[in-house]
Amino acid sequence: MQTIAPAWLWAFFVVTVLVALFIDFVVLKKQGAHEVSVKEAVRWSIVWVAVSLAFNAMFWWAVKDQSGDVALANTKALEFLTGYLIEKSLAVDNIFVFLMIFTYFAVPPAYQKRVLMIGIIGAIVLRTLMILAGGWLLQQFHWILYVFGAFLLITGIKMWWAAGQEPDLESNPALKLLRRVLPVSREFDGEKFFTVENGRRIATPLLMVICLVGLTDVIFAVDSIPAIFAITTDPFIVLTSNVFAILGLRAMYFLLAAVASKFHLLSYGLALILAFIGTKMMLIDVIKIPVLASLGVVVAILVATMFLSVRTAPKLPQNAAH
Repeated sequence: MQTIAPAWLWAFFVVTVLVALFIDFVVLKKQGAHEVSVKEAVRWSIVWVAVSLAFNAMFWWAVKDQSGDVALANTKALEFLTGYLIEKSLAVDNIFVFLMIFTYFAVPPAYQKRVLMIGIIGAIVLRTLMILAGGWLLQQFHWILYVFGAFLLITGIKMWWAAGQEPDLESNPALKLLRRVLPVSREFDGEKFFTVENGRRIATPLLMVICLVGLTDVIFAVDSIPAIFAITTDPFIVLTSNVFAILGLRAMYFLLAAVASKFHLLSYGLALILAFIGTKMMLIDVIKIPVLASLGVVVAILVATMFLSVRTAPKLPQNAAH
């Protein structure tokens, strides 16, 4: 797999991710279990977006310095930005599923942070493996692009029809299997995944939540990896845009959880984005849609969906506002 990124930028990316995970798992862990406030979520969301944009600026400089071609540097930076925005958008739907899981299991807000942190690690490892596999497949079999495109188009159509419907977690086959295999306690035991009940070591509901979050990561990775390959086949851009979108997932969850009802039409927008990307991928050898045009379409769909969501959001009763 060919990449335009120099070796030192790969190393810088790895160090950046390790530092970010160190902050999450070591520095912030000292806070202990606590409910993340909207103010804290906003602050960290801004930090992660700023770090991602700063990295893209460094990527632009590295490409320009290595190739001496400003136009090429602009194109590659736009590819990163478009990929990052697409992955960030798809992560929103992922977050709504997390919210549904946490609500179903009545996970205390103080314990949700640890679940999300472990989910982020799993998502980074999983997507790295899937990107390497996807990149190899594309290199060996060009026609796989059409398969990815058709899959995204069908997924977008299915997401459109499913939008607005309340998912039934109780009938989820994975949850039924977990309950059959693992004895589960009725109560949480702090942030522990296992507890002792009547002298027997059994799982806590938090372990069930972790398993379902991991399964959700797998499902959404299957959607998001082909989506980014529609923008670029450079493994560096595919991997970095994915990982930087994931790093801000925890902060974005607590932010969106507070305003979820205001963006009730967002699933329709994500469905349109997937359908557009799938169509773009299937027509890649017929029509070359510029990266800037793709970015414009994605931004336009997101802005329009969020605007319409806010305008049509159900109003709370007067007594609920107090």
